[in-house]
Amino acid sequence: MLRRTSSVGFVSLGCPKALVDSERILTRLRAEGYDISQSYEDSDVVVVNTCGFIESAVEESLDAIGEAMAENGKVVVTGCLGVRAGEIFERFPDVLSITGPQDYDSVMDAIHRAAPPPPDPFTSLIPPGGIKLTPRHYAYLKIAEGCNHKCTFCIIPGMRGPLVSRRADEVLVEAGRLVEAGVRELLVVSQDTSAYGVDLRYAASVHDGREVPAHLVPLARELGRLGVWVRFHYIYPYPHVDKLVPLMADGLVLPYLDVPLQHAAPRILKAMRRPANAEDTMTRIRRWREICPEIAIRSSFIVGFPGETDSDFERLLEFLAEARLDRVGCFEYSPVDGAAANALPGEVPEDIRGERRERLMALQEAISRERLQERIGRRETVLVDEIVEQDTVVARSYADAPEIDGKVYMDYRPGIEVGDFVEVVITDSDFYDLVATPVTLQGDESTG
Repeated sequence: MLRRTSSVGFVSLGCPKALVDSERILTRLRAEGYDISQSYEDSDVVVVNTCGFIESAVEESLDAIGEAMAENGKVVVTGCLGVRAGEIFERFPDVLSITGPQDYDSVMDAIHRAAPPPPDPFTSLIPPGGIKLTPRHYAYLKIAEGCNHKCTFCIIPGMRGPLVSRRADEVLVEAGRLVEAGVRELLVVSQDTSAYGVDLRYAASVHDGREVPAHLVPLARELGRLGVWVRFHYIYPYPHVDKLVPLMADGLVLPYLDVPLQHAAPRILKAMRRPANAEDTMTRIRRWREICPEIAIRSSFIVGFPGETDSDFERLLEFLAEARLDRVGCFEYSPVDGAAANALPGEVPEDIRGERRERLMALQEAISRERLQERIGRRETVLVDEIVEQDTVVARSYADAPEIDGKVYMDYRPGIEVGDFVEVVITDSDFYDLVATPVTLQGDESTG
């Protein structure tokens, strides 16, 4: 008698790095013949990949564990919140297993105990690029784990450990497989992408007959050979990042930098243990724009950090007004369990934190609108993400990462499909999005 195939439910929370962890676990599950279920009731066991970076993420993770326990009862917990196993067990004593991030073997062992795998796995069930939680046309490519920084507001190094880089050939083989599977955009991620290879002392490995050092710039050059969009996230502003910008100007990788600056006031940067200096950063931004005028720069900032004065905040606003960044995310500081910043004096009241965030985002909204208006009339290539009822096409430009940036909207034309590159003319804009008209469809040299 044939045994029923075991089924696993999966809840993935958190950042793109955690999403990649989920994809790796799902790929192993499919390799062993497990079914992946979309419902609690049809699952033999449920995996919850948690986030523990900020308090709201912790609550979301705990809520997800609670829901899985209530609806199914057999739950394996993994991810960043898993490093706080005692707290989770205290609240949910009947969870089957709790592990930290990247502990794939322990997750698989717990699943095996709860729902044994079929005796004859079918590896043909695995797509060429592995199991992905993103749409088919883009994928996150994780090049390292962990972080060597000691930022006072962050607990990621304690959760994910120090920097551990992948060999360049391993990264490039995975990237090649993703492209062969139909991926049109690679989003390169890690906790500190520009530190890639430091722990390996930039040791070279051989790929396609070429020695490729484990270093961001040569890796970017090799990824640029694949003929797809390559986008870099979480770029700490080390000096060698300047060498990445000419590759953007040459069209090898997208002219897009995601640089989390966090603040501009020297006193606050020092309290955060962020070495970046606002004046130096402004000089480098000018130089980047001289080399690659179309470069889009995204950053994130924290307001209301302990000790932040009105003067510090005004310094941040002045920096933003001068830098005219394309995309900005802003977070009110909130204490994170285990973060060194919790012990700093000068707590900023909640109402002031909220007011500062509103002022910053109002300023940035005006800047973003001006930056987008400057692109009206330009001819650009966009990547199609969605087609709504054969009526509206939702796409992204080089300046737009999935989920966090803006979109490009245009009328549908026959022949346009999700995952296509389409040449367009920008016709209108608002605070965050663009409107465009298709000019040339992929594989069609006609214009109109």
